[in-house]
Amino acid sequence: MLQIGIDFGGTKIEIAALDERGAFLHRTREPTPRDYDGSIRLLCAMVVQAEAALGETGTVGVALPGSISPRTGLIRNANSVWLNGRPFREDLARALGREVRVANDANCLALSEVVDGAAKGAASAFAVILGTGCGGGLVIGGRLVEGANGIAGEWGHAPLPWPDADEFPGPACWCGQRGCMETWVSGTGLRQDYARATGRQTGGEEIIAAARAGEAAAAEAFDRYLSRLGRGLAAIVNIVDPEVFVFGGGLSNVPEIYQRLPDAIRPYVFSDAWEAQLAPARWGDSSGVRGAARLWPVLAATTMPPVA
Repeated sequence: MLQIGIDFGGTKIEIAALDERGAFLHRTREPTPRDYDGSIRLLCAMVVQAEAALGETGTVGVALPGSISPRTGLIRNANSVWLNGRPFREDLARALGREVRVANDANCLALSEVVDGAAKGAASAFAVILGTGCGGGLVIGGRLVEGANGIAGEWGHAPLPWPDADEFPGPACWCGQRGCMETWVSGTGLRQDYARATGRQTGGEEIIAAARAGEAAAAEAFDRYLSRLGRGLAAIVNIVDPEVFVFGGGLSNVPEIYQRLPDAIRPYVFSDAWEAQLAPARWGDSSGVRGAARLWPVLAATTMPPVA
């Protein structure tokens, strides 16, 4: 069965068709339209093009930077704001004439990496996205854990654990709270922390490069970053204790994170010993689209009711 995945990003939409072994059969990317109706039209056109190229009809799954409210069925919390408050799954299903499955992009990353990526075969895995924002997804026993209200894994909007006095109440977050993990450990959070300490604006890659070159302010900012990331993940360990943490987003490409993070986590774990695998996503920025394609084989039909 042809499995079609769509990764709906803020700047680009990627579609990929996989065979049952997970091999890519077709991939294309298009700029993301900045309106709802245009987005639905483009997604339909991309699916039609993929199926025409392969001569086969497939299942369709979509990774979104938001989630579906179980109360209303509408999209919420998407940074592609024109999706919010809209019945995206139903509208796309109607336009395509078939059922569509939709999940948060961090959940799709987690699912992809458990199926055939860095967390393959793990009984439990937590995906961490460290990019412009901060997302998370949880897979246990090969199944996404989306929660009773569809918000499982949203650790980016939990508060920074064990804060120092100068970390409380923390920076304002777009969600309306203060001190969310996203304000500290996203790429944006690293840049803003460095700017607060130095008065200088620069990018995350530049901060990491400066820390490697011995710049004291950059090294201190990266130390603070690792401490905060370690505390945040220790809280996940104390609740879920996953076998594998798999990382995506721009900062997932920083090797020092994997070298130093275990020592930042251990002091806060409620155990006499702790070990887990920490690894970058095997499929990189393709994990989202691959996880979306895999929504059909992995998710039970009861978790995503069919659209009439």
